[in-house]
Amino acid sequence: MHTEPHPDPAHSGRNPGYAPDFVAEVLDDALSHDCRVYALAGLQGTGKSTLSAQMTALGKQRGLRVTALSIDDFYLGHAEREALGRHVHPLCATRGPPGTHEVALACDVLDALRERREIALPRFDKIADDRLPRARWAVARDTDLTILEGWFLRTPPQQPVELAEPINALERDEDADGTWRRWCNQALAGEYPPLWERLDRMLFLQGPGFDIVPEWRWQQEQSLQAQHPERKAMSHAQVRRFVQFFERVSRQALRTLPDLAERTIRLDARRHPLPPR
Repeated sequence: MHTEPHPDPAHSGRNPGYAPDFVAEVLDDALSHDCRVYALAGLQGTGKSTLSAQMTALGKQRGLRVTALSIDDFYLGHAEREALGRHVHPLCATRGPPGTHEVALACDVLDALRERREIALPRFDKIADDRLPRARWAVARDTDLTILEGWFLRTPPQQPVELAEPINALERDEDADGTWRRWCNQALAGEYPPLWERLDRMLFLQGPGFDIVPEWRWQQEQSLQAQHPERKAMSHAQVRRFVQFFERVSRQALRTLPDLAERTIRLDARRHPLPPR
């Protein structure tokens, strides 16, 4: 694990943004290590997408071609997840947890970007809960740096004994026999390592704990609704239930990623980076 001091960006509220010197420092970290694929990890609401967008804009100012992706871009489509819900477990139909991504597609896209080949970039419509049609995918070419952000990048699976007891009401009431959580854990162990191997370097934005995630995720949903007032995003109650799908792997990420990431930056409850311990 490597932790280093950072400037304190103004990063709070519903539409957060990191300070320019902080963004520059993170971009320089990627470039100084000759990364072709730089990973930003952190639980929901830590500001990964915001930081990724700011790094992309700064890279453009410097004359670089930076391509920003999210693990969310590779969600399985609605119909595919509905099929998993019928054949594996009803909870598999909900996007987010390990097992609900097209990992092979993600690997193919990262390989193309690393090799500077032209490639179409998948995009997922979270309000529609489905992948956008291929005709609406942007095309990238001659990419100098790819940024992949995601909430559970490099997170290792749990031991089987750790899956025995439910961690929240969702698992207790809707996965009493543990079928769903074992399926997610098996996917994490078997499907995702090839994707993790494609990440040259990773920064982990470490929030104060999982308990703040529901609040941060609700802020995200409010922002999404504000961007699309003509469409209906999730309600507060729906968000509170939704984050329970992520709780088990999120807590595993908090336990393990500080030792697996090349760099870790701790954040307080307002998303201000803290000095290293």
